[in-house]
Amino acid sequence: MEPGAFYRVLNSVVVPRPIAWVCTRSTAGVLNLAPHSFYTVACVDPPVVQFTSVGRKDSLTNAEQTREFTVSLTPESLFEQVNATGTDFPPDHDEAEHTGVRLEPSDVVGVPRVAESPVSLECVLQGTVSFGDSTVVFGRVVHIAVHEDAVRDGRPRIEALRPLARLGGNEWSTIGEVKEIRRIPYRDWSADPGIGERLRGG
Repeated sequence: MEPGAFYRVLNSVVVPRPIAWVCTRSTAGVLNLAPHSFYTVACVDPPVVQFTSVGRKDSLTNAEQTREFTVSLTPESLFEQVNATGTDFPPDHDEAEHTGVRLEPSDVVGVPRVAESPVSLECVLQGTVSFGDSTVVFGRVVHIAVHEDAVRDGRPRIEALRPLARLGGNEWSTIGEVKEIRRIPYRDWSADPGIGERLRGG
């Protein structure tokens, strides 16, 4: 299978993918805001997140040069703006300015964050790893900014975050039905043979 076909298949089956709305600043002082859907948590101690730049994007170049960036959650309410910041603007263009996305100063790093995002992670560059035409960017989280109304019982709640996610092609997804289930401790499994029997259809 040729690379383009692999890309289309992987994009369609590794779903849904959370989106890192990455804000960086060039050495010339130009801000860049771009969505990256190859994104996840890399470690929690220390707290590290990662996103992948497929090809050499401005996000990668700026993060390498200034060694800091922010990652903002992409809320459903900013669907069109998130998509528009993925436009292939030249490096000397500010995507936030073009798309009307309001930025605000960060608390720790020098790069701003998306003001209307309910959660933003302020990061310093931990390192990069390249694979073929792509580079994985690791950012150590040095501060988390959370809107007060997005928190309940001590943690951000999904119904307040309303994050967007990427699917295959031009498809996106939003939060639909949310299911909650407790992980089964082995001691409970051992004490109750009926747990396994029910799962096996017995």
